[in-house]
Amino acid sequence: MAKKPRTWGFKLLSPLLLTLFKLYYSPKVFGKGNIPKKGAVVICSNHKHVLDQCLAAMATHRVINYMAKSEYFKGSFAWFFKLTGCICVNRNGHDEEAKASANAVLENGGALGIFPEGTRNKTDDLLGQFKFGAASLACKNEAMMVPVAVTGEYKFRSKTLASRIGKPFSTKGMTVEEANKKLHDEIVKLINENLAEGCGTPEEFERAKRYFVE
Repeated sequence: MAKKPRTWGFKLLSPLLLTLFKLYYSPKVFGKGNIPKKGAVVICSNHKHVLDQCLAAMATHRVINYMAKSEYFKGSFAWFFKLTGCICVNRNGHDEEAKASANAVLENGGALGIFPEGTRNKTDDLLGQFKFGAASLACKNEAMMVPVAVTGEYKFRSKTLASRIGKPFSTKGMTVEEANKKLHDEIVKLINENLAEGCGTPEEFERAKRYFVE
């Protein structure tokens, strides 16, 4: 049985790193109280930047073990991803070891972070296609799912960067397909709410316009 990924590195480094992140980007975070304070939970965000996980981390005091592509564990910052309890994922196939580590987080009542698009969205669509990994893990462990929407620009003292944490929902009794669709629909709603408050890039407004017209 896989061991639950470490948590002490996240607890040690996150206060300093999140403070620097807030000072530099000045992001808006809505719905901070929506991440459950305990119990198995899968936190799922759309993915546009390597720092997207910081926005969810700002909304909770819980340790979040994020699933991250294996390339991050080979570069000069490999120590950081290992120290903060990220789960290494080989995206070239079904990574059973990564899946076992993710299950261990949830079995121990922890918080797991996943980007259901699987990679940063570089398409012209509002969202990339959702993979079923997040929904599958949540359903298997009867974990709550928390949808998160990230919009806006990552730049110094950004006026548009925002994260909106949606209401958690239970996957108990849901099929993987049902949970995945609900997650997708909820993130679309949250993106639209961000954009309604002016939190978005011109490209995101254009994508949303096409999406909702279609």
